[in-house]
Amino acid sequence: MDWDMDWDKLRIFHAVADAGSLTHAGDKLNLSQSAVSRQVRALEESLNATLFHRHARGLILTEQGELLFDATKSMSTRLEAASARIRDSEEEVFGELRVTTTFGFGTLWLAPRLTKLFEQYPNLKIDLMLEERVLDLPMREADVAIRMKEPSQADLIRKRLMTVQMKLYASRKYLDHNGTPEAAEDIKYHRLICQNQRSAQVGSASVLVQRLLTHNPGSLLTVNNYFGVLQGVLHDLGIGILPDYVTEDFPDLVEVLPNEENSVVPVYLAYPEELRHSQRVSAFRDFVQNEIMAHRKHMKELGKL
Repeated sequence: MDWDMDWDKLRIFHAVADAGSLTHAGDKLNLSQSAVSRQVRALEESLNATLFHRHARGLILTEQGELLFDATKSMSTRLEAASARIRDSEEEVFGELRVTTTFGFGTLWLAPRLTKLFEQYPNLKIDLMLEERVLDLPMREADVAIRMKEPSQADLIRKRLMTVQMKLYASRKYLDHNGTPEAAEDIKYHRLICQNQRSAQVGSASVLVQRLLTHNPGSLLTVNNYFGVLQGVLHDLGIGILPDYVTEDFPDLVEVLPNEENSVVPVYLAYPEELRHSQRVSAFRDFVQNEIMAHRKHMKELGKL
């Protein structure tokens, strides 16, 4: 098969497989149904394989068709990524940026601030992947990562953004109703809300949870992410262990047992060396740094730094 001559046929096959219909693919490609059908048959003949089962309700890929569609999907994705990179000029920032961070930081700090990034770059597409697993940046599982410890992989540009402390918070209503603990052992009169010990979490949070559990909290609510912990605290369920950055967006939270010893957690931004000149990455990095500077300024004004 002469692949040099068949890019057009592959493009048409991909459109048909994607749409599941000759008519819809024709509309998308601005070709007649018969022209699309002719090209698909020519491709089938050159491969000596049937690529579609033809049904009254449309087309269904055969096993051979699935194999080819997997290949054209991969080609399409890579071509889109390449063309986005080529267009990623000095003046414009657009295309897709895949960002990974933890569920807590992504939901509680990053996502609420993305409005400003999209206002500045309306054509940018962000794919936000929130998971505790550390995605492999050199293998391009993501473009940019914000992690709660320094990335260990080689060939990464890394920048320390801020530090976070895990602290205890409650709502004013909860404390008015249940009293404010004066010492760690007073937790036995309260409900503790924290991540369960099976959840991936920063070491200092785990140490704080274990220390408080030794004082036998009166009741316990465990959740597998900080968003759930925050919801429990906001709804007056108890005293929660949360990262201190939540206090900017939820200023009514009251810090409890402020003298409980706790280590700081560094927050790093990292991206592959090969994306050093990417306008999308630069735009995102600058946005995050500006937001952190604004966050620090606000916390200073509140007297919390």
